[in-house]
Amino acid sequence: MLNMSRRQFLKVSGATLAGSSLAMLGFAPDAALAEVRQFKLARATETRNTCPYCSVACGLLMYSYGDGAKNAKKSIFHIEGDPDHPVNRGTLCPKGASLIDFIHSPNRLTHPEYRKPGSDKWERISWDDALDRIAKLMKADRDANFVEKTDDGLTVNRWLTTGMLAASASSNEVGYITHKVIRSTGMLAFDNQARV
Repeated sequence: MLNMSRRQFLKVSGATLAGSSLAMLGFAPDAALAEVRQFKLARATETRNTCPYCSVACGLLMYSYGDGAKNAKKSIFHIEGDPDHPVNRGTLCPKGASLIDFIHSPNRLTHPEYRKPGSDKWERISWDDALDRIAKLMKADRDANFVEKTDDGLTVNRWLTTGMLAASASSNEVGYITHKVIRSTGMLAFDNQARV
């Protein structure tokens, strides 16, 4: 049995009486309900992609909401490294980890623009117009500057006035195909870099 002084007994009794009185006045806490928070990727659509920043070409998993219904617009809300990708095995550098900010940036260019010679402003054009213009300019330059033979009569088939700067984040297969297509036009200047 505990030895309790009269003073300690009065303190405990007073505290118990005050606590029960407060509970009767409505200051009792509600019952605590344990609830598991819903996993944020549960209803998301998973898409695999490649990081666009450098020539390492790390694999990404991008998660978006929106199921393609009429009034539902897809929106990416989470990006992480792909653990099944052989290059990065789920890891990302700080630039790759911040891709969500790159995607949702208001300054991100999402369509082709063209600035006419002498103009000080850019105009939005369609992808078809942009690709047609690039193809026409490339054809005109190749027709004007293609070197079929040297002065000695040696066949070289070179186009030296235009070069190709390929995407550094492309896979080996895409880089190989791009290289073969560009070399077939006679272009010699070809770079596949990450410093730009």
